[in-house]
Amino acid sequence: MLRSFASGWLDLLAPPQCAECGKAQLRCPASDRPPALCPTCLARIPRLACTCFSDPVDPSAPGCLACAGWGAALPRCRSTVVYGAGSQAWMRRFKYPRPGPMGLDPSARRVVEEWVRAAVLRRPDPPPDAVVPVPLHPRRLRERGFNPAALLARAVARQLGRPLASPTLLVRRRDTPSQTPLDREARRVNVAGAFRSEGPKNRGQETLLLVDDVATTGATLVAAARALRQAGYRHIDAICAARTPAQEEIKTRRRVSSP
Repeated sequence: MLRSFASGWLDLLAPPQCAECGKAQLRCPASDRPPALCPTCLARIPRLACTCFSDPVDPSAPGCLACAGWGAALPRCRSTVVYGAGSQAWMRRFKYPRPGPMGLDPSARRVVEEWVRAAVLRRPDPPPDAVVPVPLHPRRLRERGFNPAALLARAVARQLGRPLASPTLLVRRRDTPSQTPLDREARRVNVAGAFRSEGPKNRGQETLLLVDDVATTGATLVAAARALRQAGYRHIDAICAARTPAQEEIKTRRRVSSP
């Protein structure tokens, strides 16, 4: 009751606003704060549809094709929005803030965290035993000052009430060039063998949930999953905020393979 009273006064003094258009927002009854984006701005960002189970998303939206997994190494990757128009700008603001402590963009972090939390709700399976962020190489981490995937993984762990895995469970042993300018095959080669598990080998049936910000071809997530499988983990799932629709990946594959 006290929290609700305080929120009411805060809304009068400083009404919460949409991070995109600045329109005043109403707080959600189930939360202490409203969504980062108002319904109008959120509707401009295409969402992925899931046909594997009941999902309120418009079935005409780009589908996940059984949650768009990448074979035996990583059978599923659940996401919320299509990586492209609308979502790309928010992702860049989140991942590449201005240098220095004042450069971090809390609005972009809220937007992307809400997308990854929504992806968690699309995962009907039992909670994982641990949540694992896709790591950065130590040199890249020093340059950036933070790991975007680790921030999202903490949000997912809090939401599920599950622990974050030990930092040694998955490490990046090779500082690979950026994947952005590379095609599908070059991305796969670029990250092959880039990860390893330095934690104890798995002797049980633990389930791990890999978390990353965005997936395009899935090469990075698959390479990370393979390193965990080599350490004995067999039940690996993935969550990311945004991804390229599986249908677009298939079209790309066909264009590459066409004579």
